[in-house]
Amino acid sequence: MNRDDDDLWLNTNNGKPDNEWGTDYRFVFLRPRNSHQLVKAKLPLRAVSLWYIACMALRLTSYGGAGKVTGSNFLIEGTKGRVLVDCGIEQGADVAEAEAYGPFPYEAASIDALVITHAHLDHIGRIPKLVKDGFRGKIYMTPPTKDLAELILNDSVTILGQDAARRGENPLYESKDVAHTFALIETLEYHVEKEVAPGISIYLRNTGHILGSASVRMTDEDGTTLALTGDIGNSPSPLLPNWEPITDADALLMESVYGNRLHPAHTERVARLRDVFKHAIERGGTILVPAFSLERTQLMLYELSNFFEAGELPRIPVYLDSPLAIHVTAVYEKWGPTYFKPEAEEEMKRETSLFDFPFLTKTLSHEESAKIEEVKGTKIIIAGAGMSHGGRIGRWEAEYLPDASTTLIIVGYQAPGSPGRRMAEGAPSVRLNGRDVINKAHVEILEGWSAHADRDQLLSFAEKALAGKRTKAIFVGLGEPAAERFLAQRIHDYLLPQDSRRGVRRRVIIPALGETWEITKEGVKNLS
Repeated sequence: MNRDDDDLWLNTNNGKPDNEWGTDYRFVFLRPRNSHQLVKAKLPLRAVSLWYIACMALRLTSYGGAGKVTGSNFLIEGTKGRVLVDCGIEQGADVAEAEAYGPFPYEAASIDALVITHAHLDHIGRIPKLVKDGFRGKIYMTPPTKDLAELILNDSVTILGQDAARRGENPLYESKDVAHTFALIETLEYHVEKEVAPGISIYLRNTGHILGSASVRMTDEDGTTLALTGDIGNSPSPLLPNWEPITDADALLMESVYGNRLHPAHTERVARLRDVFKHAIERGGTILVPAFSLERTQLMLYELSNFFEAGELPRIPVYLDSPLAIHVTAVYEKWGPTYFKPEAEEEMKRETSLFDFPFLTKTLSHEESAKIEEVKGTKIIIAGAGMSHGGRIGRWEAEYLPDASTTLIIVGYQAPGSPGRRMAEGAPSVRLNGRDVINKAHVEILEGWSAHADRDQLLSFAEKALAGKRTKAIFVGLGEPAAERFLAQRIHDYLLPQDSRRGVRRRVIIPALGETWEITKEGVKNLS
């Protein structure tokens, strides 16, 4: 049996065939090369054993997150087990319907375990569909990620239901599927080795991206290791610890969202945020902040609280008009004393809350939200969604964007095709909730507030991985093509020449969607 032609996933059931290989056999599942389907076959036990010894390796297939920022979904296969890392939904108006709503390119029931790096929707948004389609393994994530994912997925049920109703189709999943999903979750702390599938163990490290975010290092039975970063944080953060390096992986798959861009220094971005709010208040109109409910909203509240307390901004009404963001902030308050950086933990002990101040109003209900319009004069409205593709911000944008005194502050990554991306690029009108809205607002784009590492931080991450001497290959993914190429070229030009001088051959690779790579202690090989 040629290991390049077939994959062996599991073996069960004894029998007694009469052939030269012996009297004991196993039923096994094989995957023909270039196929995603498993085929059941009956093989002599001796053949199974020889095959198993011959193919000790891990295989990595990118079913999402290759050439795109969103839709993270990676399949890792050992000789016995199959593990998914992330099961996210693709975001942005240019996403094909089949990519978000279509079938998985593998049998959901054949997956032994799912590991989640963090709770953003583009990393967890299709988990309930996976469960709905037959997945029955365990789902592993950190405790804060579980709390956050429960909020995000239950919120997405409503949004996806509305989207399906507009298209006249069945929703991607329903509340019952989310409930079934959470019955499968097992939490795992950082720095604990855990076997999650036959022959495959995982080890989580903090990535400093959002609360509870983690990289995943996988180890098979012969000690071959593969690590996937998920998203790497923009360290240092006011709240979270710095990302932890990975030095013990034979191969590393890392993100590249800002692989071709630099963030301003923390002091510069805070000063610019203060100045933008100051000038917007002087302009006299409504200030709209489309903010991601997770991390970005908490950072905005933290910095606004500091500005007001220091007297750097006049005290005007601030509205957090997002039930999801309100509940997420409560999760941050819950886990902050355990998962924040030591300085932030100490600040929490002194001040009780890092995100609250006297003239902040949190509007949970639609009735409370509607009353915001009655408040005349300058006010700040922070609402989701962060790319203006859903949530309550669309209503406020439709109301206030035609007013030239309005300031729209964009503080995060905007996916291609999203309303936020079009406004950031200067579009004179934008389609919101099914209708075109004229945009006369003053648009401010604030760099540096992304929760993603920039190009220099990513290069530093790669450098630390390669300094461990073990890593033979770095896969660059989870970015737009230009960002992936730029980062890969920088790694090649700045970090790999020293290897060639020492006679060491290491590689940087941009994997294609659906491409399978074999990882061993000696290196990597393309099997596609």
